[in-house]
Amino acid sequence: MPAGAPTGIDLESFARWAGVELPALTPPFRAELIAGGQSNITAHMTDADGRDFVLRRPPLHSVLPTAHDMGREHRIIAALGPTPVPVPDAMAYCADPGVIGAPFYVMSYVAGIVLNDDTTAARELGAVARKHAGSSLVDALVALHAVDVDAVGLGDLDRREELVRRQLKRWHAQFDASKTRDLPAIDRVHDRLAASIPEQTESTVVHGDFRLGNCVVDPQGEIRAVLDWEICTLGDPRADVGYVLATWAEPGDPLRADDHNPTLTPGFTTRAALLERYAARSGRDVAAIPYFVAFSFWRLACILEGVLARILSGARGDGDADVAYFRRRVESCAQLAEEYAAGL
Repeated sequence: MPAGAPTGIDLESFARWAGVELPALTPPFRAELIAGGQSNITAHMTDADGRDFVLRRPPLHSVLPTAHDMGREHRIIAALGPTPVPVPDAMAYCADPGVIGAPFYVMSYVAGIVLNDDTTAARELGAVARKHAGSSLVDALVALHAVDVDAVGLGDLDRREELVRRQLKRWHAQFDASKTRDLPAIDRVHDRLAASIPEQTESTVVHGDFRLGNCVVDPQGEIRAVLDWEICTLGDPRADVGYVLATWAEPGDPLRADDHNPTLTPGFTTRAALLERYAARSGRDVAAIPYFVAFSFWRLACILEGVLARILSGARGDGDADVAYFRRRVESCAQLAEEYAAGL
């Protein structure tokens, strides 16, 4: 494998595949791991003529059942491409694990800024752009929830009913399968949430990880692309709204899911303003959103515990990850989930 290729991406084998499936690209290829994601391996690729694109593949090992389905993720962004939802172009999918060791897909590279942390936000966006980023994020979410799932060919992507009940079962099981220690709050919150699920009255595309850090923005704060469709499903759109609020930290928060959240930088709008804009633009009733915030913190704790387990096993190929910090994030999310659930 050429020097500098990320672990899990065989550039020579990829070049042979691309010669058939992506003949417009010119080998040899270069690849650089994109930091920020906590699950799949994502690489910024460049061909010999300087053309940029992105390759995504699952972790190296310790992949849980039903997780990291590259074909599904490729299908979603291909279906959303013609809609107002900002997504990269879906270029090709490879189901053959023999090419680079796992199924993968290739999409266009969208130039811009990924706000992985508060340092990046402070450096890359001015105050006006920070304020606009919140409005643009909400508008992208409203556009997503307005997509006709049958018209774009995603009507059979998943079951449409009882999203929260399905996900409580799924993530509780995956937490039990990957947990690195006992966290009794996860079980307590699970039981409380399962006993008080708001009635689901509609079904839309639900991104599942819709947050500012999973978007590419331009210097004015406009959302240019929404990324990371790995856990996209169909169901209650309020789940996405609750997750946006759970991952939108404010400087005065006594406890937060991420100490380096980009929205901790002065100038970003408030959670209340985001929710007000979503309600006005979508026309949806948001009275039950506190439930979905509690659910989002609980689910995030389960997801991050799985990431921690993969880090400890070496599955993500990033041995320099801050294990102690990930443990604190899981514990903070579990505590926040319990605090929000207590008010239901």
